[in-house]
Amino acid sequence: MKPAKSKVTTLLAAAMTSVMLAGCSGYHPAPEAFHEAVMQPYRLDAGDRLRITVFEQTGLTGTYSVDQAGYIAFPLIGAVAARGRTLQELEGSIAANLRQGYLRDPDVSIEIDRYRSFYVLGEVGQAGQYTYVAGMTVQNAIAIAGGYSARAYQHNVDITRNINGQIMTGRVKITDPILAGDTIYVRERLF
Repeated sequence: MKPAKSKVTTLLAAAMTSVMLAGCSGYHPAPEAFHEAVMQPYRLDAGDRLRITVFEQTGLTGTYSVDQAGYIAFPLIGAVAARGRTLQELEGSIAANLRQGYLRDPDVSIEIDRYRSFYVLGEVGQAGQYTYVAGMTVQNAIAIAGGYSARAYQHNVDITRNINGQIMTGRVKITDPILAGDTIYVRERLF
């Protein structure tokens, strides 16, 4: 009788080990591009709202949003591509378009009025969409989302991020910075 009980115990231990290891197989450390992306200048995308000032041109100065196609609709020159550009690149593009028969020497400056949202999912008090503020960390984002739930794993999270047009997911510490447009997923702890 004892050898059969020993086999059952061994099989149960092996089954439990494989279940625990299967839960760990989803681990994807953040690619190097994750850390490089936070050091790069901010790139515009859909959902960003911009304050564009054209010096001494009150009719052109105003707030403009980047639409889902990645463009802003600007008076006189029409649709201007904004997706993937820095603020300085967009300033140069608008100024160049305005020089083409509209203004002699336009002075254009752009600042972010409101960043696009980020998202928090998983084991938090209130999953959802939230307004990004420059300099936020994962920990700040989780606090805004109502903190951790009772079942949350609190040491790291998975982030899905658009880097140069490529969607990447990786695991980061809660002290890491986030970017506008990130999706943060707080996993459930195993024990």
